[in-house]
Amino acid sequence: MCTLEKRGNLFLLTLTGDNEHRFNPDAIATILSLLGQAKSQAKRGSVLITTGQGKFFSNGFDLAWAQASGSLTGAAERLHQMVESFKPVVAALLDLPMPTIAALNGHAAAAGLMLALSHDYVFMRKDRGVLYMSEVDIGLSMPDYFAAMVRSKIGTSAARREVLLSGKKIRGEEAVALGIVDSAAHDSAEGVVEATVGLAEKLAAKKWNGDVYASIRKSLYPELCEILGLKATIFATPKL
Repeated sequence: MCTLEKRGNLFLLTLTGDNEHRFNPDAIATILSLLGQAKSQAKRGSVLITTGQGKFFSNGFDLAWAQASGSLTGAAERLHQMVESFKPVVAALLDLPMPTIAALNGHAAAAGLMLALSHDYVFMRKDRGVLYMSEVDIGLSMPDYFAAMVRSKIGTSAARREVLLSGKKIRGEEAVALGIVDSAAHDSAEGVVEATVGLAEKLAAKKWNGDVYASIRKSLYPELCEILGLKATIFATPKL
């Protein structure tokens, strides 16, 4: 399902298996638990990289699990359960006391794209993988924290329109041009992870105070953090 590996100062969270890495309650709970482990072991110089195996970074919520309830009401309840249980994952990433980098090995759709955008930096491949918000195509409304994430992390109204209102599958070079990802110059899953490790090592060398870093991060996204129930801590004196 997913694993957490510690390599010196770096934490590598990997969505495992050659599948779509869909988020059902079990997968969401596992990711949240592993983020809690990373937070508990954080120190100056810690950095988190999140990636996946196979063709998909993540294709979003497990709609098949929702539909397996056997009724429209049951499917709606299960979808709501996933939306609500995924919110603490986004909050945990924004509150994590270290820099975070998403290394997209492949497609990132719907909640999978929200997971990526919850990181400070997003790298993707140039040869494979798209970003896709499917809600307009499949007739689902947008959770409030999804919309706030897009407003917080994607800078222009034109780019937000492309992401949310076009049903467009956005490839690497266009994603960089729209300001959605930071880099898409990598020819393989291994290449994108290697690039993120290089950035992570540079960030780790800064030896920043993680609590201060997280507080500054949260102050950048006040609307999103209010929806998630997060507050930025004000440090009156430097924590050395």
